[in-house]
Amino acid sequence: MPDDIAPQSAPPAMIPWGKELLPGFRRERIDVGGVGINVAIGGSGPPLLLLHGNPLTLVSWHKVAPSLAQGFTVVAPDLRGYGDSDKPDGGPDHSGYSFRTMANDNVAVMEKLGFGRFGVAGHDRGARVGFRMALDHPEKVTRLAALDIVPTHHVLSNVTLGWGLEAYHWFFMAQKAPFPEKLLCADLAYYISYKLNKKGVGLEIFSAEAMAEYVRCTTPEQIHAVCEDYRATVSVDFAMDTADFGKRTIAAPVLVLWGSNSHCGRHFKPLEAWAPWAPDLRGWPVPTGHYPAEHRPELVYDPFWRFFSGSEPVPYKE
Repeated sequence: MPDDIAPQSAPPAMIPWGKELLPGFRRERIDVGGVGINVAIGGSGPPLLLLHGNPLTLVSWHKVAPSLAQGFTVVAPDLRGYGDSDKPDGGPDHSGYSFRTMANDNVAVMEKLGFGRFGVAGHDRGARVGFRMALDHPEKVTRLAALDIVPTHHVLSNVTLGWGLEAYHWFFMAQKAPFPEKLLCADLAYYISYKLNKKGVGLEIFSAEAMAEYVRCTTPEQIHAVCEDYRATVSVDFAMDTADFGKRTIAAPVLVLWGSNSHCGRHFKPLEAWAPWAPDLRGWPVPTGHYPAEHRPELVYDPFWRFFSGSEPVPYKE
């Protein structure tokens, strides 16, 4: 079976999740240009790359990845700077944490695993990495799914009071080092709890085991790397997207899902924001906050399975 074609069938029943995170997945550490990327790999079939967001790690996929592994070879890395992946210096212009750099990391990961073409799904920062990967490497990305974002260029070109109040960290974490790092590292446990406790949703959506992982990985080194990520976003990433806007589009089919009760759902019209970048676009809201794969994993699993199998996913209806 070619590596970019999945079986055409309805998804099998979801595998229940429990205390063990990502059962059946093996862990590897893959070197990409001197940077070690921590990766969980499971299943068999066409390759599917899952990219997590901030302030999470690869375990954010633990409620959907084992079910997807029933028909796909699922590859879930920690982005550079996050989780158990290396946290290299960002450089004077922070480009060591640009979405292009992180996209190149994960193209190299997939190549080292033997995958020349693959599907990509990302949440939050991971979706922004997937966006840049699909633009820069159209020969690699067969399909792209994005959870709860609109493109970076649209976000930074349409800042509103409401979004700014909810997404304060974009501009706080982008401040010159070490200002945000010093403040956030004063109480890391308080920070991670506050950051994940989204309005109208709460912390109950996270399993105790996943939450323990997020707390474990919230270290001063990760905080600095995340700040570098956001410094890159408002500088080199925004510049790249501005240069590409109206000139380049994503060749692959794109699926966008967003939480109706998230800052993305409240303050943007996601399909309108994605339309200039994605000629082959579909998507809809789901009744979640910012973390759909942990809040309502069944509403992510079904459309992901159908979409990455090459068929049209079924829109969610109340």
